Amino acid sequence: MTNKTVSAEGSTFQTLRNLWPYMWPSDRIDLKRRVVIAAFFLVLAKVILVFVPYFYKWATNALSGEGEAPGFLPAMLAGPIMLVVAYNVVRVVQLGFNQLRDALFASVGQHAVRQLAHRTFVHMHQLSLRFHLERRTGGLSRIIERGTKGIDTIVRFTILNSIPTVLEFFLAAGIFAFAYGWIYVAIVAVTVWLYTWFTIRASDWRIGIRRQMNDSDTDANTKAIDSLLNFETVKYFNNEAMEARRFDRSMARYEDAATRTWTSLGWLNFGQGVILGLGMTAAMGLSAYEVMRGTQTVGDFVFINAMLMQLSIPLNFIGFVYREIRQGLTDIEQMFDLLDVRAEVTDRPDAKILTVDKGNVRFENVRFSYDPERPILKGISFEIPAGRTVAVVGPSGAGKSTISRLLFRFYDAQNGEITIDGQNVKDVTQESLRAAIGMVPQDTVLFNDTIAYNIRYGRPDASDEEVRSAAEMAQIGPFIESLPEGYGTMVGERGLKLSGGEKQRVAIARTILKAPPILLLDEATSALDTHTEQEIQAALDTVSRGRTTLVIAHRLSTVINADEIIVLKGGEIAERGRHPELLAAGGLYAEMWSRQREATEAEERLRKARETDEMGVVVRRQPAY
Repeated sequence: MTNKTVSAEGSTFQTLRNLWPYMWPSDRIDLKRRVVIAAFFLVLAKVILVFVPYFYKWATNALSGEGEAPGFLPAMLAGPIMLVVAYNVVRVVQLGFNQLRDALFASVGQHAVRQLAHRTFVHMHQLSLRFHLERRTGGLSRIIERGTKGIDTIVRFTILNSIPTVLEFFLAAGIFAFAYGWIYVAIVAVTVWLYTWFTIRASDWRIGIRRQMNDSDTDANTKAIDSLLNFETVKYFNNEAMEARRFDRSMARYEDAATRTWTSLGWLNFGQGVILGLGMTAAMGLSAYEVMRGTQTVGDFVFINAMLMQLSIPLNFIGFVYREIRQGLTDIEQMFDLLDVRAEVTDRPDAKILTVDKGNVRFENVRFSYDPERPILKGISFEIPAGRTVAVVGPSGAGKSTISRLLFRFYDAQNGEITIDGQNVKDVTQESLRAAIGMVPQDTVLFNDTIAYNIRYGRPDASDEEVRSAAEMAQIGPFIESLPEGYGTMVGERGLKLSGGEKQRVAIARTILKAPPILLLDEATSALDTHTEQEIQAALDTVSRGRTTLVIAHRLSTVINADEIIVLKGGEIAERGRHPELLAAGGLYAEMWSRQREATEAEERLRKARETDEMGVVVRRQPAY
């Protein structure tokens, strides 16, 4: 056996072990009871099924005059017509028990699907920011979709088909041994063994093809979702044809793998049919010989045929069940791989609830790097006194946004401490930490829902009046009221129906609704024009009043009123002080201020020139009227 085969079997065993809690849920006695009752009806259905060939045999013998119905049957069932009726009644009763079994087990399978899907969804939100920055959304969604379907397949077929198949084989073997001799048992046993061996070998071969098909499907879905999420960018660069070619290349690989999957299935089914045909030929030929010798009746011949045909159904299920289970395992392997990804930031076992008394925030000799070879923060220390505003500015790549991510515990610092009212953020629960901090990011992404939903996201139990009050404070209330559907207006995918300034105001409104004691503004106005920035800044000043506020800023004009400005350069604090002090020092801050002021003045001159030109055009056109 090759190392690859051993590895595959180990992976299969591990996946089945991971699935067991969903198949036999420890916290749901009612579902366990359903499994037991379903198993009872399963066995009962198989026992009843054994009588079907017997009624077929008795009816045949009665019609051919070669025998009579057994004495234990009531007289009313002894006639040929009634035997035929009884044969079909038994078949219907057996089918009814099977359907009752499936109905009882349905809630078990669907509960397993729901539990695994919920666990995966929760786990995705627990993973670190690093994971989500590197993820491929389309592929991730397809993995979860296939995995949830795969567990239903595995749970259902493992319990509802594997057990009855084994049970039916032993019942058939016992009947053949008792009534017709061990030679028939040997024929059936060899047929079953060959069938099972061939099915497993062929299915294992097909699993590799199935994995290729899944990988191609994931890749195609990833490209499709990525392209649609970046619809505007595709249009800006007129690259629809290129996106179509990329998607088609992935679909071509999927087409090839899917074609080989169906072709291999054809060979598998043909091989299974040949083995079953040979086994039935041997048993039926032997029975025909016995009939010609007079040691068996025509009813016996029909009985053996019916038993073998009946046995071929679960044998087909052996192939189908094994194939479906292996394919289901293949489908959910990646889902369990996702569940095995460990969260980079976790709560300590003894983590406490953060208690915010004043809201004093302190960074003490904090060092951090995303990559060990490239340090980002190199031992920075500063304090944000309760109720004060501290701004962090600096060139791009200085580590400004990293500070906000560390305070929010998207990452943990490798050295140093970050404390809130003396409590190390590593020693408190992430939930309580993030509940105490309000974030207004640079790039506000909204849910594809109503404006009211996106504002209420700051505090889901807020009343409509509180939502309207927050919108008024964020200076977006009049705009919302002017819309035809008001607060019920849909904002579109990622909020793209709103302008940048409108999205920022929604973000401010939901932060107001959250009412956190600590506020974090991460370049909240850097992507806006000067006029909109001034309006948003007024709303931010209202929000931050009386709160401990950390402002990460690119535009220095937004932080001139901060109680302290910290200037970062290369991950270290280069300067610190109030705005007038830093300008007087003539250092890096003064240089940045000068450059930005020149850019602002140039922008203002250009705006006035455009307005003048437009007025001139209007004046020149007036005589034409």
